[in-house]
Amino acid sequence: MDKKYNTIEFGIGNNIEDAVLELVTYTVEHKGELACGEFNTHTLYSDTVSLDGAYKEITGKTYTEFQDDQKKWHEDYERKEKEFKETIPALTCEWRNKGHEVLSHDHWVYWDKIVPIRLNDLYHGMELGCCLDIVKILNDGETLDEAKAKIDSQGHSGMSYSLVRAMVKEFAERGNEFADYVKL
Repeated sequence: MDKKYNTIEFGIGNNIEDAVLELVTYTVEHKGELACGEFNTHTLYSDTVSLDGAYKEITGKTYTEFQDDQKKWHEDYERKEKEFKETIPALTCEWRNKGHEVLSHDHWVYWDKIVPIRLNDLYHGMELGCCLDIVKILNDGETLDEAKAKIDSQGHSGMSYSLVRAMVKEFAERGNEFADYVKL
């Protein structure tokens, strides 16, 4: 005899525990009716679901293994962030000097001001090098196509692309021309 399952949709933002709880709650509230639902392409069933089973199905790890891995990942991330923060003073000097090698003198004060801000931000200063690479291309008289090819090859998200574009606009002599050329 085939079992009949009522399909439920898990709420947006639900995690695995929420999905398991929803399935079990559904069966209890509907006096034993069975339910199933899809979570990240995996179908979970109310009559066979367990927290460990759902985690194993979806992540390949039990709940405890997954939580331990998440804790280790978070600790590693925090350690790396702390180590990076300790290098910011040296990196600030390094990036200021690199900027002075590429940028015209009239941009140095603003460059020096933004370097520590960029190093303390989401991208850890990645955009500093990207900007200088493009400014150098433009300052060397290369074409806008070559500058665009460079920014396109740098692997940006939409946000970092916009940030680098704005920085080039600010720091390159041909920055406005470049920014107009590579509009999103």
